[in-house]
Amino acid sequence: MSSLDIFPVAGRIGAHISGVNLAAHLSDSVIAEIRQALVQYKVIFFRNQQLDADGQIDFASRFGKITTAHPTVPSLPGHPEVLDLDYSRSSSRANIWHTDVTFVDQPPLGSVLRALVIPPAGGDTIWANTETAYQDLPTHLRDLADTLWALHSNAYDYATASAGELPEDVKKYRDVFQSTVYETLHPVVRVHPESGERGLLLGGFVRQVKGLSSTESADIVRLLQSYVTRPENTVRWRWQVGDIAFWDNRSTQHYAVADYGDHPRRVQRVTIAGEASVSIDGRTSQALKGDSSAYTPRVPVLA
Repeated sequence: MSSLDIFPVAGRIGAHISGVNLAAHLSDSVIAEIRQALVQYKVIFFRNQQLDADGQIDFASRFGKITTAHPTVPSLPGHPEVLDLDYSRSSSRANIWHTDVTFVDQPPLGSVLRALVIPPAGGDTIWANTETAYQDLPTHLRDLADTLWALHSNAYDYATASAGELPEDVKKYRDVFQSTVYETLHPVVRVHPESGERGLLLGGFVRQVKGLSSTESADIVRLLQSYVTRPENTVRWRWQVGDIAFWDNRSTQHYAVADYGDHPRRVQRVTIAGEASVSIDGRTSQALKGDSSAYTPRVPVLA
């Protein structure tokens, strides 16, 4: 029995937890219950929290070691663990389906996001459950996905837009984002280290499926990704200032909806270090380019 007040937000993913003050020193038992809810619901939400950056770091650190803000993007001044996401600047909007930082060999366990400035309308975030997406696959597609590995990278693919077509602020942001290029080979189907469930490891950093041509890769990824983003596998959160969202990066993708025009939107993220992804046959992710050890503490793979 949980002592938390947990209210599912959607049928397959997402829950709101009320009656918890994240700025307080929570007992180990409450932290364990929150972690259990995280694994079960994939993303959990807390309204009306009074956290500052230090409090956000303290809360996130109860669930594991903390990474630096990002492998390439600068942190909030004075807080090397905090990524300041001012989405008023079009260059940094994350309106693409992705799992965070999958271009490194040890993607984050999860992230804690704090809402500072929210537009009067719009600016929601959508999360998708990659485990129920895998379960929805027809047997023959599931069998295929089980065998696939994909290359993830933070290097942008400029095939769809020439440099001259990009706004100057977007080009500058991309130059920073890919200032160090990382490439990692991950299994397309990952086994969750705590629940043992299988999920699809895809998203916006996938560049090519190993052993397939670019065209074949795009077709296969598009097909599998369509199961992730089916409405029944998603939850949409309408932000309020003071909200905290905590998601399991090992079993979700997310998308920040850029529908708020020139209104300001600002959130800050703290990230919890994760372990290498493990395939259904026990093989782990392989870093091909870039050393991410300065970004994420080394976390051993759970047996």
